Amino acid sequence: MNIVIDTSVWSLVLRRDRVDERQEHVRTFRACIEAGHGLFLLGPILQELLDGLRSPKQFARLLSVLEPFPLAPLGGETYILAARMCNDCRKKGIQAGQTDFLIAAACVESGYPLLTADQDFHRIAACTELVLVPSVLQE
Repeated sequence: MNIVIDTSVWSLVLRRDRVDERQEHVRTFRACIEAGHGLFLLGPILQELLDGLRSPKQFARLLSVLEPFPLAPLGGETYILAARMCNDCRKKGIQAGQTDFLIAAACVESGYPLLTADQDFHRIAACTELVLVPSVLQE
């Protein structure tokens, strides 16, 4: 199975001084790797991860760690779908950031579920076709 990993999960795994291996999203991330799932990035997720790093050394290190994970493509239709999803959710009283809707649209378009620790995506999934990976996989 192919899965998109959200910024919130990458951050738990890569941008902390110490990784809490007991944290449910970290455990799910590790289980996805062990199961041989294809783990994908999206351009906006890559940008969010690299933004705000303090040094060029940190930037280069994180970029090299993420390099093996392929980028799922975003086309013009992805942006249109993101806008539709945003409008549909807004009508139902659900709001989230533009980047979140772009990530959600890319997942829907590709058919890849999203592994996230961000509650905004749970709200988006409630009113769209976005599929989320359960925070703790069935053991």
